[in-house]
Amino acid sequence: MHPAPSVIAFTTFSGLGFGLLFWLGLDTTPPTGWVAFVFWLMAYVMAVGGLLASTFHLGRPERAIKAFSQWRSSWLSREGIAAVFTLIVMALYGFGLVFFGTALQPLGYLGALGALATVFTTSMIYAQMKTVPRWNTGLTPTIFLTMSLAGGALLKGYTTMALLLMIVAGIVLVMTWTQGDEAFENSGTTMATATGLGDIGAVRAFEPPHTGTNYLMREFIHVIGRKHSQKLRIISMLLAIVIPVILLLLPIGHGIAFVAVISHIAGVLTSRWLFFAEAEHVVGLYYGKR
Repeated sequence: MHPAPSVIAFTTFSGLGFGLLFWLGLDTTPPTGWVAFVFWLMAYVMAVGGLLASTFHLGRPERAIKAFSQWRSSWLSREGIAAVFTLIVMALYGFGLVFFGTALQPLGYLGALGALATVFTTSMIYAQMKTVPRWNTGLTPTIFLTMSLAGGALLKGYTTMALLLMIVAGIVLVMTWTQGDEAFENSGTTMATATGLGDIGAVRAFEPPHTGTNYLMREFIHVIGRKHSQKLRIISMLLAIVIPVILLLLPIGHGIAFVAVISHIAGVLTSRWLFFAEAEHVVGLYYGKR
């Protein structure tokens, strides 16, 4: 799949933002006043900024509002509803903390549940696609949720929780790569099944169906060399997991925490680029690109 920068930014920063909102909602001794304002500002800049970034990938961004009406069948629509619900609830909760020092805890719990639902619905936009075998697995929502919660715990300053979740996210990340490499083959989809001609003999591409590129080839076919893929996997693992874990084991300070956050964000951005770049859509069979 074509790794569009807008979608990479969307999945990375909205996940971090809603992950932070999750922990803010569960906090039984939440911050108040200016400290609460800073936390809420950070969460909303990432969550809302990520959601807005996703609209740049739409052909007609002005029609994005129509996506909310398709909630019965569309995970994109469910994500939009969950996101708006969460942002409204957490805004009310944060308002009480910032201006009145009052924690309306039921709102916090409700907002935390909404944040979790938002990240899950985002992941299901990709996990439900049977045409992309690498994504069509339970590991997709698992990696989205673990990365979101780990990043949110890191931003909230929950060192122990961040450490544990980082390790879990690292394990899940390796599993998504190893199992994802075999997903297309295990799906049983070939040129023969794609064309329906397998019963009359071996099927191969005689010549390309087009003399030039088209929308499908630009958006759904992206080839990345295995050597480059392996290097980027190592880089993303080091930045997103290994370096933050090492830094969190050191005596914590604002400088170390800041470096850990920056490293984690850079690593998640790299892993999300791979998430899209390594995904093979079955339409590539038609164009002889596999």
